[in-house]
Amino acid sequence: MRLDQATWQEVEARIAETPGIILPAGSTEQHGPMGLIGTDSICAEKIAGDAAELAGCLVAPTLAYAPAPFNMAFAGTVSVSAELFASLFAEIVASLRTHGFALVYVLNGHGANLDPLKAAAANIEGIQIHIRSWWDFEPVNALRQQLYGDWEGMHATPSEIAITQATHRVVAPGDAAQPPEKLSPDFIAAHAGDRHGPPDEHRRQFPDGRVGSHSALARPEHGKAILDAAAKAVADDFSAALQISGSG
Repeated sequence: MRLDQATWQEVEARIAETPGIILPAGSTEQHGPMGLIGTDSICAEKIAGDAAELAGCLVAPTLAYAPAPFNMAFAGTVSVSAELFASLFAEIVASLRTHGFALVYVLNGHGANLDPLKAAAANIEGIQIHIRSWWDFEPVNALRQQLYGDWEGMHATPSEIAITQATHRVVAPGDAAQPPEKLSPDFIAAHAGDRHGPPDEHRRQFPDGRVGSHSALARPEHGKAILDAAAKAVADDFSAALQISGSG
């Protein structure tokens, strides 16, 4: 059940039964020639909603505005500071804690969210915070490797594009029809968590917005399989976290 589509009495009753909530976190940024601007938020929100159905818990509205300064040279990207993002997250958690939630399970879809989320969580007391990205789970990664191998890359990945194809629409590949330059292991390690350079420099290096990802390999049926695997993994992880919090 979505928090924003429930009444306060329904929320109060659900907290009494399952005092944990899933909070999706994404971004609003370019995702290459065939990726929707809201890809990160779409993926996190859909997986969180499906997992919440499996786990019998509430899911909060998505944190869709996030730090993405490196993509500001691409039209449509909206970036907020890491400090603002972390502060907003902390205040949301404080509200949820006030109402009796014992666990906030953050399901992340954007690498640059991780550092500010973790920094904010370290200073919040009185409630358990569990932060996971949807790609953290072995069944999901096994599928990504099986379907795309090294062409998964780092940004505008075929796995996330496939999810949006399954949930929204298929965009013609356009410039993404050709594979990009593959990334070296050193580049991947150095840029994990979206540690990219200034926006103009980033666009010069990756002019169509993809970062080592062959988006055109995506298929809607791939997206459905990835969604199913991710939702089950998240639901199981949420239930385990709720047990640890002493409320499961």
